[in-house]
Amino acid sequence: MRTVDCAVIISEVARLCQEANYKLADDVVNSFKRSNETEVSQSGKEILNMLVENAGIAAAESIPMCQDTGVAVVFVELGQEVQVIHGNLVDAINEGVRKGYLEGYLRKSMVKHPLARVNTGDNTPAVIHTSIVAGNKIKITVAPKGGGSENMSSLKMLKPAEGVEGVKKFILDTVQAAGPNPCPPLIIGVGIGGTMEKCALLAKEALLRAVGEPHPLSDIAQLEKELLEAINKLGIGPAGLGGRTTALAVHIEIFGCHIASLPVAVNINCHAARHKSVSI
Repeated sequence: MRTVDCAVIISEVARLCQEANYKLADDVVNSFKRSNETEVSQSGKEILNMLVENAGIAAAESIPMCQDTGVAVVFVELGQEVQVIHGNLVDAINEGVRKGYLEGYLRKSMVKHPLARVNTGDNTPAVIHTSIVAGNKIKITVAPKGGGSENMSSLKMLKPAEGVEGVKKFILDTVQAAGPNPCPPLIIGVGIGGTMEKCALLAKEALLRAVGEPHPLSDIAQLEKELLEAINKLGIGPAGLGGRTTALAVHIEIFGCHIASLPVAVNINCHAARHKSVSI
């Protein structure tokens, strides 16, 4: 049994919180550049150029790429041959978030009580999703999620008879209703199947995939392609000012479901598609 000290987890989570907010990954920046080549709207091209420039400045100066530095969503793959020592895993992650946001001068966006609305002052609590996997490592992914795009996300329990056409309609209707609010160009995470809560988690996990990487199943990859084309025909465009680049990618994850159910969740991500990972 391998041991991992909570002090290491705290330090790594703090670092990931800052790096995720300062350094946009190459796959996202490159998608801006590719989209600029096909964008017909002049204002759309200008917005895409500004996003590339903004990402460069944020990385060079270690400052947030967006003023909304997000909910700290943390995915943990915990090896079954690992023992966390000198503390509790959840407490260590929250301490890492607290340290990272305070020392990194990142905006604190979390309230302790959803109705009382009093800010916690340190961006905790983190939203933590943990899975047990084989091995003796801990993989931690920090994915800060902005409120504007999260607010435009949606879930619906479709009837199985509505089928793939019903799935398409719900996704397109969700993006159309969102309009400019989630700061396009977007990455659309979609979960299909499972139960209500599993479906929503699938949609969130879909956002972790490299931008434009197709699903391994050919029918799902084809559905991703069809949806991206349809979404980009809506004309919303970069920053909602019109154009062909409403979305950079549609990523779908699926899971088995009950014979009476067809859950579909859409988790919209703005152009600041932030996530950083470490293996300890």
